[in-house]
Amino acid sequence: MATRIRELDALRGFAICGIMLVNTWQHSPRPPELDWAMSNIVQGRFYPIFSFLFGMSFALFVRAHPNRLIMLRRLAVLALFGAAHWVFNPGEVLVPYAIFGAIALVPASYLPRLAQLPLGIAVTLVSLVTGDPWTLIAGLFLLGLAVVEFDAVRPNVVFFLVCAALAALFAWADVSYLAACVFGAAAYASAFLLLRPRVFEPLGKIALTAYLSSTAVILLARPQTAAGIIIVTVATLAVQWVFAYWWLARFRYGPLEWIWRCLTWWELVPNGHTQARDPRSALPDLDRPRPQDQSGVCT
Repeated sequence: MATRIRELDALRGFAICGIMLVNTWQHSPRPPELDWAMSNIVQGRFYPIFSFLFGMSFALFVRAHPNRLIMLRRLAVLALFGAAHWVFNPGEVLVPYAIFGAIALVPASYLPRLAQLPLGIAVTLVSLVTGDPWTLIAGLFLLGLAVVEFDAVRPNVVFFLVCAALAALFAWADVSYLAACVFGAAAYASAFLLLRPRVFEPLGKIALTAYLSSTAVILLARPQTAAGIIIVTVATLAVQWVFAYWWLARFRYGPLEWIWRCLTWWELVPNGHTQARDPRSALPDLDRPRPQDQSGVCT
């Protein structure tokens, strides 16, 4: 599981890159030379990945901390980050994520495993039929929750080919833009997991910091040309990657991730690297030995 968690961190970093490109384009005059590619290949293809991973992260957190009040507190802190972000970037996703996490993920986490997956599939299908992107967030949250319980995230060439074909079909037929986005996101994610490029892992580990800081860059730069959009996006992500690599060599959590954790637990959580697992972390200290109790079972 530890190896696949690292791959999912990298996938989250990959999604952050696509989200920033879309956000930079949306805050520009939208140069016509980029419109077709952004609308048909990039826009709407990365938030579904992020939403799915959010559901998985929720499941991992709840697995380590069954008390749902802790998770509700964690979601409340996320909503505060989102509310502050909304002032500068109306329509951002953190507030909806916190809300849907509370009304969809928390109740669903009490359901039996066999009920979670059908529920996630049903809600996602409803969103595709109605074209409602907010319902889609809830559906993908539930799917992420379910696949962790089934330990079902595995790279699959057939799944990639099917999703890529369906994404192209829905985009060409112009029947359901949301379906084209979802299948496109699934194709991107499965291809990424097949290739396993770990280079995006540092960005994935500071996803909240990267997402919020990129908004400041976009609003200050406001590129006016296609070249400007690409340059601002690539330069910002490169700087964020270097910062993430440097920071994570010294600390376990990104700057805003650490603040989020401290506010969740309402105390200063140690952020330095240790040989022991942080008991308040949903994930183990990867590549580090976990302490054992007297019975020899990892704690």
